[in-house]
Amino acid sequence: MSEMKPAYKRVLLKLSGEALSGGAGVGFDTEVVERMANVIARLSALGIEVAVVSGAGNFWRGRDAKGMVRTNADYIGMLGTLMNCLMLSDAIERAGVKTCVQSAIEVNRVAETFNRKDAIKALEEGQVVLFACGTGEPYFSTDTTCALRALEVDAEVILVAKNGVEGVLTGDPRDGGDYELIHEITYDELLARGLAVMDATAFEMCRQNGMKMRIFGMDDLENIIRVACGADLGTRVDV
Repeated sequence: MSEMKPAYKRVLLKLSGEALSGGAGVGFDTEVVERMANVIARLSALGIEVAVVSGAGNFWRGRDAKGMVRTNADYIGMLGTLMNCLMLSDAIERAGVKTCVQSAIEVNRVAETFNRKDAIKALEEGQVVLFACGTGEPYFSTDTTCALRALEVDAEVILVAKNGVEGVLTGDPRDGGDYELIHEITYDELLARGLAVMDATAFEMCRQNGMKMRIFGMDDLENIIRVACGADLGTRVDV
């Protein structure tokens, strides 16, 4: 692994909140978080500038909050992403790499408020930048957040690390039917075929702005490094 060379200079890594729970579904698995942090620290050691967006599924899924006002449910989810970013930030710094947590909602006691220039400066200085609280507005997912932030900080690619799947598939394995891994696809094809890997708003933003995406399985966390170093894993998505 030490001989691997980066394929990208600056990436945005999209993680699910569930990944941080280690399969428990709720909260954190500290061993998983530490392994994730070590992988991210190694990316940084390779000279890759790393930004991170995390979901909050290990704490909260607004769509399951029956009867709750959607806006309130979404804000709770945003705070869940903040907890995940703070947990990852602590673990990454213990792994020897400086971090910067930027939040779309002002929480100045625990994180900086998002600022594009400051985020880019931190990346250039070798810090891992973690983006918390989504876009700061309800009705937008962390999928949309990762597309938005990747474009704002001029990332070369979005690395989407998925749980339980190896990339974009032709069918849902849970349905029991046959399916195949799609190795390469365009955003137009994804949208036309209704392959729901991320939300349509995120795909459309990437399509319109030429943002590349790699979607791959993270059952083996080393895949994050492999893909960042050009390994042909998962699905390549391009315009």
